Amino acid sequence: MIEDKTAIRNAATVIVVRDRDHAPKVLMGQRGSKAAFMPNKFVFPGGAVDPQDGTIGLTTSIPEPCQSRLQKDADPALCDALCVAAIRELFEETGQVLGQPGLWSGSPPEDWSAFAQNGYVPDAGGLQFVFRAITPPGRTRRFDARFFMVDADKLRTDLDDFTAASDELSHLQWIALEDVRAFDLPFITEVVLAEVTARIKDTAPPKSVPFFRNDDEESLFLRLRGHNEPYKD
Repeated sequence: MIEDKTAIRNAATVIVVRDRDHAPKVLMGQRGSKAAFMPNKFVFPGGAVDPQDGTIGLTTSIPEPCQSRLQKDADPALCDALCVAAIRELFEETGQVLGQPGLWSGSPPEDWSAFAQNGYVPDAGGLQFVFRAITPPGRTRRFDARFFMVDADKLRTDLDDFTAASDELSHLQWIALEDVRAFDLPFITEVVLAEVTARIKDTAPPKSVPFFRNDDEESLFLRLRGHNEPYKD
């Protein structure tokens, strides 16, 4: 099957925050020089939603109001799949586990076998939905990316051990927020980092979620809220 490179794919990105109270840092890595999308850039772990992600059960779904906001201008059935994709990509690209101790019913899919062997099942209870952006037209790949924030103390693995990571990201490291803009970042990552920095001391979900909607016809900056709340500022 030939990939349609013009299609907008749903995607999930994870912003893991460490030492939030005194010296906040975020987990990032560098994409390869031959990557089709954002080569050489330092990015957060993340990637496209796979069809299989919709079949994976969560011990806990993402809480409200994040769940309602994920369902705005989107298929409500996609909500859990986005969270599953976030947890899977975090594990694949960094080796870090976001889950609860437990057993799988039946054999886990191949992409989840190493995760399951650690004795965990995926858990979205600690995720916060904080940003959404659609890649502008004309790029080599286009994604409808949802950005999730999670505290590092929700992870089940050694925060400094990346030996289980794939080779998709190199130079994995915890970068101080005050130093991160010295790295080669994509524009949208800089925008998201500004949002993260502004609310680093606030552990509650944001009052609304920024949404850069880049359609073929126009680009809009919107705010996503929960059910029965205004859609746009």
